[in-house]
Amino acid sequence: MSGLPTGILSHTRKVQSLYKRSLRNLESWYDRRHIFRYHATLLRARFDKNKNVLDMRAARDLLIAGEQELFEKQHYQPKKFAGSPGGCAYEREVVPPDWVLDYWHPLEKAQYPEYFARREQRKKEYVEWWEKTYGKPSASDAPHH
Repeated sequence: MSGLPTGILSHTRKVQSLYKRSLRNLESWYDRRHIFRYHATLLRARFDKNKNVLDMRAARDLLIAGEQELFEKQHYQPKKFAGSPGGCAYEREVVPPDWVLDYWHPLEKAQYPEYFARREQRKKEYVEWWEKTYGKPSASDAPHH
């Protein structure tokens, strides 16, 4: 379900997306910066040549042709940023959930007294907010142990 579109994109936004994806594709094909810049300039010239097309049918046909050309010329192993999905370091740093701190030893907690005092106060405030918003849990809602 994650592939479903969440909004309507304007033609301008679709063209901008096509341009950016085309530039990223060129980056994958050309590893020398000066060669990449040359081809990026040629790509920009192709986009600028058609930027004043007022007929939306012709503009749509150009967009479809551009998407098709990008698909045909896509790199077999595109570059990915390390922290992006598909990158080598994506989600490498795991952020521990807050409840892990509840299991710290008291001697460990004693090293940060102000932090844990403030944390306990905020936990009490959250419980009060929860009970005010949703009501106190009944005995039947208690976990079955």
